[in-house]
Amino acid sequence: MKVALIGATGFVGTAVLNEALNRGCDVTAIARDPKKITLTNDKLTLVAADVYAADKLAEVLKGHDAVVNTFNAGWGNPDLYNDFIKGSEAIQQATKLAGIKRLLVVGGAGSLYAAPGLQLVDSPQFPAEWKTGATAARDYLNTIKKEEELNWTFLSPAINLHPGTRTGKFRLGTDEPVFDANGKSEISVEDMAIAILDELENNQFVKRRFTLGY
Repeated sequence: MKVALIGATGFVGTAVLNEALNRGCDVTAIARDPKKITLTNDKLTLVAADVYAADKLAEVLKGHDAVVNTFNAGWGNPDLYNDFIKGSEAIQQATKLAGIKRLLVVGGAGSLYAAPGLQLVDSPQFPAEWKTGATAARDYLNTIKKEEELNWTFLSPAINLHPGTRTGKFRLGTDEPVFDANGKSEISVEDMAIAILDELENNQFVKRRFTLGY
């Protein structure tokens, strides 16, 4: 499988890159500064690209089987909300312009439901420092749900996404957090990368959102 990975130098992107290469995928790692990637692999191509320029990005994406979007507009970005929406929509458009049908977007946990009709991002206990980014990801999910041309998938991580180990032992869900026996919703970024590549191979959640946890 030929995978175009956007945001390849980020927290999630790095884990996805490692998992994809370990599975033998041909990966084009796309980032603002791909020189940050120190891996060397015959199946790895590094490309610098501006995600906001859909036409130019489309040229980079052409010929791939799938696009994985782990784009992050930057948690310290004063215009985080608008830049996240703008970048995500540009990637969506570029994927279509490139003639690719498969798009997997990594969003946030904030759009998961804490209770019927109440998303986590709107709950009183949601951390204020994450609210802008989480709201942007939630609103983009509402946008991509209207996408008819692409075979899209939106992944919401567990509430606690952290560095850890690759176990391959986790459970999948859809619109509500997956909690463990101790009432915690968590996943390592290494295991989330497994779920991302599994979804590209198995197409279990096409035109749907899914989540995961231990």
